[in-house]
Amino acid sequence: MELIYESNRIYSKDKDGNVVAEILFPAIDSNTVNITRTFVDESLRGQGVAGILMQAAISLIRTQEKKVKLTCSYAKKWIDNHEQYMSMVVE
Repeated sequence: MELIYESNRIYSKDKDGNVVAEILFPAIDSNTVNITRTFVDESLRGQGVAGILMQAAISLIRTQEKKVKLTCSYAKKWIDNHEQYMSMVVE
């Protein structure tokens, strides 16, 4: 699966150009983004795709030295299982 990076979005398309996986993290301010949505098409569920999206987003956000707010329920659950990233989280 190829990930496509935009400024506040990482996603993947199928061979027909349809978005099949996506994570959105719009900016709150110059130092903080909000992970608002993690989407994985039904055809890819259960294959770890959402985790791949989260890891890609967190890695990008970390390299930008930004903090992250989590309003996406999957993102909250993922962070709870990856405590090494808790220092990046703001309320």
